Amino acid sequence: MVEPRELADRLEQGVELPDGEEERFAGYGVMGLPFKSGHVLCLRRFPVSSLGKGYSSVWHRDPEGRWVFIQDVQPQMGCSRYFGSAVDRSIVGDIRIAWTGDREFIVRVEGDYVVEWTVRLDETMSTMLMNAFGSMVPSSWWRSPLVLGLMGRAGGFVLGAGRLNLTGRVPNGQRFVANPRYVWVISDSEARVQGRDLGPPGPLAVQARLGDLWLPLQGRFFAGNAFLEAFDPARHLSAVSRGT
Repeated sequence: MVEPRELADRLEQGVELPDGEEERFAGYGVMGLPFKSGHVLCLRRFPVSSLGKGYSSVWHRDPEGRWVFIQDVQPQMGCSRYFGSAVDRSIVGDIRIAWTGDREFIVRVEGDYVVEWTVRLDETMSTMLMNAFGSMVPSSWWRSPLVLGLMGRAGGFVLGAGRLNLTGRVPNGQRFVANPRYVWVISDSEARVQGRDLGPPGPLAVQARLGDLWLPLQGRFFAGNAFLEAFDPARHLSAVSRGT
């Protein structure tokens, strides 16, 4: 089985985007990592994007439910394009990802919102099963709402991630399809945000979500593709943060 670092290296070297009329992305990241303190961190690294330049994005939710999105591109060209109406701050910062082992990497965010985050991954029987299944699924199945609904329910149960939607709508109204073709568990992590230690990872009492995108109850790393409906000003919000 391919290691996460090797898979990330392949993606960084460039891959072809899948066909489609949607806005399309290929990459890897942290689906979501909750901490016992009530904080949540997410990472999206998309070296390939149909919008143009690839980008990285770090999402932080504090215990009061306030979201901050940091991107290394302008917000309208990154994740805030889709989630901004649910985000309190959307800012541009320098994001660096450094792999220190086959299953360990460090994320550093510099600028107005400093993040230092170490992530360690592991493989379990559940992730081995899901990854073997994902590698055999025909490409057409990854675009079927019916199949994705079944895969999401099965994956959430098998991975112990709680509710897991692979299709739905993001806060700004665009429809999304997520294709996490490979998954690993996050076995351990340390993080500091603006100098504050977030403490040990652990599930939240109430599962976090952004629109129809539910973030796992336990940390999960993914590699795969994402498809989002092309922006339509008549039906979708253009906000990159609350009040804009």
